[in-house]
Amino acid sequence: SIQPVYGAQHPPLDPRLTKNFIKDRSKTNALPMKSKKASSFHEFARNTSDAWDIGDDEDEDFSSSSSSLQTLNSKVAKATAAQVLENHSKLRAKPERAQSALSDMPTNCKVIKSSSEAQLSRTSEEACVRTPLQKQQSLPLRPVIPLVARISDQNASGAPPMTVREKTRLEKFRQLLSSHNTDLDELRKCSWPGVPREVRPVTWRLLSGYLPANMERRKLTLQRKREEYFGFIQQYYDSRNEEHHQDTYRQIHIDIPRTNPLIPLFQQPLVQEIFERILFIWAIRHPASGYVQGINDLVTPFFVVFLSEYVEEDVENFDVTNLSQDVLRSIEADSFWCMSKLLDGIQDNYTFAQPGIQKKVKALEELVSRIDEQVHNHFRKYEVEYLQFAFRWMNNLLMRELPLRCTIRLWDTYQSEPEGFSHFHLYVCAAFLIKWRKEILDEEDFQGLLMLLQNLPTIHWGNEEIGLLLAEAYRLKYMFADAPNHYRR
Repeated sequence: SIQPVYGAQHPPLDPRLTKNFIKDRSKTNALPMKSKKASSFHEFARNTSDAWDIGDDEDEDFSSSSSSLQTLNSKVAKATAAQVLENHSKLRAKPERAQSALSDMPTNCKVIKSSSEAQLSRTSEEACVRTPLQKQQSLPLRPVIPLVARISDQNASGAPPMTVREKTRLEKFRQLLSSHNTDLDELRKCSWPGVPREVRPVTWRLLSGYLPANMERRKLTLQRKREEYFGFIQQYYDSRNEEHHQDTYRQIHIDIPRTNPLIPLFQQPLVQEIFERILFIWAIRHPASGYVQGINDLVTPFFVVFLSEYVEEDVENFDVTNLSQDVLRSIEADSFWCMSKLLDGIQDNYTFAQPGIQKKVKALEELVSRIDEQVHNHFRKYEVEYLQFAFRWMNNLLMRELPLRCTIRLWDTYQSEPEGFSHFHLYVCAAFLIKWRKEILDEEDFQGLLMLLQNLPTIHWGNEEIGLLLAEAYRLKYMFADAPNHYRR
């Protein structure tokens, strides 16, 4: 069965998504805001839909509300536009596009140059001159989002040379991984502050429980599990055309092109076919939940990490048809099994009514009320429900709030923590929320708060910001996890 991800917006800041908010605000508060609140999870679920599902006929009041939308977008735009322009001003662009950008932009804006200049120039020009946002034909507009926040981490090619400390850490990993029986506790300890790119694929396989610690058993295990996965393909994949599986396959088929739509890697037909097989096989082998929108995001970090084992350069623009069939099969099978291991620990997030997410959102609310009562009371004053923004944080593990490179770094730690994707994730979300306390307290209306929380300016983040976030999350866990009287009201 298909369960939609309510409230999940990707890409963010779709003007059509905010239409109802703007219409309501323009009526000079004719209705009290309390009527907008969800009285229950089910009411919230019924009245909220994925941003991608908004129809083409819902634009009748858009032109009259564009000025209000510009005001809402401006704070997010200001926070990100300068960084976007700086990050991409040095990349190469087609001459004709550069000339067009120069002629259209005001003098205080730099030219954006990238491998997707058509998309970037349009969004960045709009950020600079603040013209009314226009609707795209193929995809919802992504204002002020640079092309791929680079997938590669700071140890990838093109980055500064490794320091002595980084070389020492890499050597420590290699010693652990090459020992007859890898000490998994020590590996987790080393992985918590981040895994070097060179050893991340095998480290993730070990930390997820996919590979055994014993060196001699690894090769046979990989061979057996990969064959088992393609056995599932032969046995089940043709059933996607059967009536009782058509809804599942159709939803997967729709969602795959929406996965990281600005990263060329994920728009390649061969990659999308791989993702469709992985998600369909997982869905029919887990009938208690089936496929839920958002699970498609959870494949991408594994796919990128296992692809990087065979690709030296940044993978975001890599053409996977250059790889052999055997290599692609290995990447596909390993991504399936590691994603399955992850979902085994959080499957109640995706079963009927998604009780795991409801509990985690409630726990986040209680935790924030103890950590920062001022922020908590600010939400209450303007009647912002945690479910309205934190549902997506729990459903997608912050993947739609962070660049993919940051998600990969975050998952180094999640796989090193006991119940990292469930229990520790709660404290990461709390730390992430408090990180923006100043911006939150500066917003003084319901709509502004929701727009901020659903479009936080993290596009420039890297390993340093994630490291600070994780350190704060660990501090919160240390303070509150074993102190239930401080955790609950």
